[in-house]
Amino acid sequence: MRKLVYYVAVSVDGYIADPTGGFDAFLVEGDHASVVFGEYADALPGYAHAARGIEPPRTRFDTVIMGWNTLTPALDAGVASPYPHLRQVVASRHPRDVDPAIALTDDPLATVRSLKQEGGLDVWLCGGGELAGTLLSEIDHLVLKRNPVAFGSGISMFGNASYAPRAFTLTGSRSFESGVAIEEYASRGRA
Repeated sequence: MRKLVYYVAVSVDGYIADPTGGFDAFLVEGDHASVVFGEYADALPGYAHAARGIEPPRTRFDTVIMGWNTLTPALDAGVASPYPHLRQVVASRHPRDVDPAIALTDDPLATVRSLKQEGGLDVWLCGGGELAGTLLSEIDHLVLKRNPVAFGSGISMFGNASYAPRAFTLTGSRSFESGVAIEEYASRGRA
């Protein structure tokens, strides 16, 4: 069965974006980039593959789910379909005009449960925090790119919604000279 993997950059104090929704303080360059551009290259946007002259490996993810606010920066930059190599699903409470390559859902929990029953590679939960909080019960793995920066406030990894506690087991941790640590966790279910 496919798994839902929340692969996301996060500050040391648990935020995936600063108070304005920005994430420019997260490190893009450094020795941790070999993991980002290697093991998790499926999670790079199409324009990043084109800029690097590489093809998506299609070995880890074949589907991405994200919230509307996670898609918005790409749309603002004129990128209508940021992950053309993946099946793209966007959670939105409102009807939206989107690229035909993007499927909208107003019930992300049911959508993820359905996706997990299909064959294929894992499903990447790209963000945002509110969506992650909604989908917490379905998250099988966390892969956190913990950056050496504290925001103090901003968009929390799991939003502001209340949810039942969920336990995770640390399955791996790698630290890099850049200061980034990549932490991997497997879900143990309800805490």
